[in-house]
Amino acid sequence: MIESVVYPYPVHRQKLINDAVDIAFVDEGTGDTTLLFVHGLGHSLLGWAKNIDYLKQYYRCIAIDLPGNGLSATGKYPYSMHFFAEVIHHFMEARQLKNVVLVGHSMGGQIAITYSLLHPQILKGLVLCAPAGFETFNDWEKSLYRNTMYFVDMVSNEESSLRKAIQNSFYIMPDNVPSFTQQLVNMMKLQEKGHYRYMLDGCIGAMLDEPVYQRLGEIKIPVLILFGERDNLIPNKFIHPTSTKNVANTAAKQFKNAEVEIISQCGHFIQWEKAAQVNGFIRSFVNNIN
Repeated sequence: MIESVVYPYPVHRQKLINDAVDIAFVDEGTGDTTLLFVHGLGHSLLGWAKNIDYLKQYYRCIAIDLPGNGLSATGKYPYSMHFFAEVIHHFMEARQLKNVVLVGHSMGGQIAITYSLLHPQILKGLVLCAPAGFETFNDWEKSLYRNTMYFVDMVSNEESSLRKAIQNSFYIMPDNVPSFTQQLVNMMKLQEKGHYRYMLDGCIGAMLDEPVYQRLGEIKIPVLILFGERDNLIPNKFIHPTSTKNVANTAAKQFKNAEVEIISQCGHFIQWEKAAQVNGFIRSFVNNIN
């Protein structure tokens, strides 16, 4: 029996792209600025709960489940960075959102960057929490990365892989992570057999095959980059044996207007592990660009 999935806020739905995509989202708080939160690979909007709880006092906070994730509809979608970015664009148009700061974590960060490149006049700013997209991979490195993922799939089932990925996202794991992880597992089990792997493969391939690093200089809006100093996922230490801080600072120099904050004693899932610090940085950043 599959356990129930409980979100901390009322869940709304929005049909997009000629009703081909059905998005689940939460919409909390009010304010002149809207923070639109985009989760990472295999996650859901639940990953932003600690941020919405605080930031909704000052801003309108909307978090979405990307197509094929969480409580959003699944399907044979492309699951590419461009696809996700266009879904976000249609969502913003459908909800008539203005003064938007796009906040993305991990893969959601690369999606946010892709969005800002496709629609450079729309956003007020970007907040990139441990974003994918700052590493570059040559063809050999892409092949190595994919083969490593395939090997992991062969020796581990989807549930154990998901649990391991969440565990590796933290430096010091908070007490409530197991319940959060169980929610993600429950949502994964709601999907048709084979879809979760189909979605993950599409996303991983898209992150590798739709690079953004060489185009970061085209982004003119203010950008806040947040990384945990002990991030175990970015960079890929086997392929790129360098520090997270070096990756963040090198990428920041490519933007026209970016600032970097490195959070000590913190892993990849920064908005959960160090929520208070992340919330403070986001609030200061948004107030400075208003």
